[in-house]
Amino acid sequence: MKTMKIVFFLSFFLSGGLLSAQDLNAVAAVGLDGGKRWVLAIHGGAGGPERGSMKPEKEKQYTDSITRALQIGSRILSAGGSSVDAVEAVIRFMEDCPLFNAGKGAVLDEDGKAELDASIMDGKTGKAGAVAGVTIVKNPITAARAVMDKTQHVMLIGPGADAFAKAQGLQIADPSYFITPERLEAWKAEKQKTRTGQPAPPSAEKEKKGTVGCVALDSYGNLAAGTSTGGMMMKMRGRVGDSPIIGAGTWADNNSCAVSCTGYGEYFMRNCAAYTVAVQMLYASRPLEEAAHFVIFDILKAKGGDGGLIAVDKDGNVAMPFSTNAMFRGKVSAGSAAEVLIY
Repeated sequence: MKTMKIVFFLSFFLSGGLLSAQDLNAVAAVGLDGGKRWVLAIHGGAGGPERGSMKPEKEKQYTDSITRALQIGSRILSAGGSSVDAVEAVIRFMEDCPLFNAGKGAVLDEDGKAELDASIMDGKTGKAGAVAGVTIVKNPITAARAVMDKTQHVMLIGPGADAFAKAQGLQIADPSYFITPERLEAWKAEKQKTRTGQPAPPSAEKEKKGTVGCVALDSYGNLAAGTSTGGMMMKMRGRVGDSPIIGAGTWADNNSCAVSCTGYGEYFMRNCAAYTVAVQMLYASRPLEEAAHFVIFDILKAKGGDGGLIAVDKDGNVAMPFSTNAMFRGKVSAGSAAEVLIY
């Protein structure tokens, strides 16, 4: 689809309200920060439909949701908020949106349950937090941040992570909250294939789309990254992908870049994909765009691993390469119009 230019009105930033449908299709500059430099990029998953195969109404739902996520992050950054706050807020919104494979709307494992993973990293301090296999935490990204801010650890998993979230007073949801009719029907179809002896692909491309992520550079020069997912449809119970693994699915370091990955997680884990982007910049002197492209195509795709990533470097440059049919994504910066893209 064509790049969308989106208006951000002053009234939106002051009130936190939604823009009208007419406003969403307008064109204007974003620059309410008094000249301070900030950058935001998000993804809603790599994989998915071929160009022209998605119904227009469904495509609009995705572009509107990505636009709204950009607005949420922009409001925080333009007001002088931190990159970590922006990343968490954006991903919380996307976890609550049933279009994506994170939080409500997550894909289901072999038992028909949603097991959720998330991580966040602060490029200023080098601290990180993650949760994996949680089943009752409404917003796993907030639990991941609590691990980062409130414990000496980096990752908590399963019942321990759920209990920690409860103890922190985070919002808890019944496991049924995460299951949408669309995801349940997809799970039933895959389950039926298994029962009838047909192969049930654990990572069919149409089911890989949906993992969400956000990277940000705030006006103080600090980077942050976060990623959240429900993983693969029909994954084995207890399977964990790259999204909560620091260095594989998420990375942030003020000396180089912030990265959030999406795709076939096992390949991203085996190749430390997110960290490798930073390594290429720091030790091979590659610019961000070249480093990100190298990881997605020369390392991952060459080995059979499809997917994509979003990244922003310390100078505000953005890269969003992907090797799949599509990757739901968007970016915005101080003084520049927002872009929302699928193909």
